[in-house]
Amino acid sequence: MKKNIVVIEGDGIGPEVTKQSVKILDEIAELFDHEFIYSYQLMGADAIDKTGNPLPDKTLEACKNSDAVLFGAIGHPKYDNDPTAKVRPEQGLLRLRKELQLFGNIRPIITYPALAHLSPLKASRLENVDFIIFRELTGGIYFGKKYLAEDGSYASDDCGYSRSEIERIAHLAFHFAQKPERRKKLTLVDKANVLETSRLWRKVVQEIALQYPDVAVDYMFVDNAAMQIIINPVQFDVVLTENMFGDIISDEASVLTGSLGLLPSASVGTGTVLFEPIHGSYPQAAGKDIANPVGSILSAAMMLEYFGLTTEASLVREAVSWSLTNGFVTKDIEPVNFYFTSTLGEMISDYISGKIPGSVKRENIELRKSTII
Repeated sequence: MKKNIVVIEGDGIGPEVTKQSVKILDEIAELFDHEFIYSYQLMGADAIDKTGNPLPDKTLEACKNSDAVLFGAIGHPKYDNDPTAKVRPEQGLLRLRKELQLFGNIRPIITYPALAHLSPLKASRLENVDFIIFRELTGGIYFGKKYLAEDGSYASDDCGYSRSEIERIAHLAFHFAQKPERRKKLTLVDKANVLETSRLWRKVVQEIALQYPDVAVDYMFVDNAAMQIIINPVQFDVVLTENMFGDIISDEASVLTGSLGLLPSASVGTGTVLFEPIHGSYPQAAGKDIANPVGSILSAAMMLEYFGLTTEASLVREAVSWSLTNGFVTKDIEPVNFYFTSTLGEMISDYISGKIPGSVKRENIELRKSTII
């Protein structure tokens, strides 16, 4: 298989974690006789510094003509700490989502028994947690009309949704809920007791649900959903929600796994699909080779699955699970006896290539790969 992939390393730790994902994709390509052709492009603070534009036309054109986009992270303190900045890194990502019509963000939440001690939840509450959040990505308050009074004393952000925007992401979530590996349950998270947009969401989803009689549907206010994710996360299977609610609860759900650095995501729409870890640019760790590359590597696995390469995707996930189970983790998970970003990427790559047996013991790892302090 031959695929053209745009790689946008982005800001902060983006280049470091993305490099490991490309390493994994190269290993998969060699092992399974695929050809992945990379086109490296700019976006975010990096693009502003070099071109003055958070999303250069060259990047947008490359993305539109690619089979998929692998993205690192976006954001920089010099923009985050300056509320007066007119050009911001995040504008690049928001525009890219709009231009590519990436209307749905898919974030799987899976817990690993070996990391249960890192979660703020009791281990008993983490057993068998496996759900996926479908977040609408191009509508809502983030894209609504914004107003700021000239004297700075009043501001507003409009939140708007059309029926068609709700329908397309709802159908996507219902289709996924029907997959054999899912439990055929969908939860709509809204605030229909207060917001008119939420009442429209609930009305449309109730209508669409009639087309999926094999999927059980329940409805939950977002404040209750935020609580239920903590006290009983195993109840969820497929979660469907609007843009801002999805942004918040997916980050909340990430703590179940023990580290924000573990979770991948895919942004899907009518054309090119974008894959990225859900973590931010983490500028404090940039250039130190300590960032967790697993979220990015699992995003690459989602890309492989999108290409129809399910065996390859399963192998990448198996390699990640092996590394976590055997304690080969980065500093965010193990502050003392940790492995560097590049070392972990190399070890996962070696597992995929067969250089490391599945029954590997820690003492059998080559000494050169040990970064134990």
